[in-house]
Amino acid sequence: MGSNKIMESYIICSTPRTGSTLLCDLLASTGVAGDPDSFFMHDVDPVWARRWRLPARDGLREAEYCAAYLRAAITAGRGATPIMGLRLMRENLDDLSAMIDTVYPGLPSDRDRLQAAFGEILYIHLTREDKLAQAVSLVRAEQSGLWHMAPDGTELERMAPPREPEYDFHRIGAKLAELERFDAGWRSWFEDQGIVPLKVGYEPLSETPAEAVGRICRSLGVPEPEAGSLKANVAKLSDATNAEWVRRYRAEADLVT
Repeated sequence: MGSNKIMESYIICSTPRTGSTLLCDLLASTGVAGDPDSFFMHDVDPVWARRWRLPARDGLREAEYCAAYLRAAITAGRGATPIMGLRLMRENLDDLSAMIDTVYPGLPSDRDRLQAAFGEILYIHLTREDKLAQAVSLVRAEQSGLWHMAPDGTELERMAPPREPEYDFHRIGAKLAELERFDAGWRSWFEDQGIVPLKVGYEPLSETPAEAVGRICRSLGVPEPEAGSLKANVAKLSDATNAEWVRRYRAEADLVT
């Protein structure tokens, strides 16, 4: 997928534990492709609102607050570049569409609403082929509380006090089904909206990140990064325990079926 003009924005359409934080870091490090983050999430907008020093929500009409929030998110997502980057999970799409509808009412589709808010958009579908490994990664993160770690071992994001994770066949199965449902939801949405996204896989992104970022930059119409210039602040958390849980789950699932 290529582009003959500079796009105004891009949305990384993803699900948890697909390497979206890695991709956001890499794109931000190019210096030409925005500063993407999850600006639209359940129960998170107060966090961003405080960071952006937005006026109190109860002091404005809903449309005024939503417009101010969208403007601040676009500014944050651009960083020092002309392109706005956004990471969006499937479960947050409806909330974002509803927020935009408050500001731009009466538009017929999600695609029209997103374009009204963000201009010409490159949609990037970030997926993970090994959904079981993805589910195991998600369960371990939820149990341990540790979501992201720097290459030097420093904790970057901890959502709960440290706890030793325990293998849980039923929880892994539930997360596997949930992740498959969310990914199918993205595919169905793309089809319904007439969108052909740029597909990026977790596995090739992990192995050859410069190639994945180069494809995105070409599609955005911005210069590709020079070799060795990309920087990522996150390290891969998967280890032998992840591999053992995957093996164990597959063996138990075979017995069940």
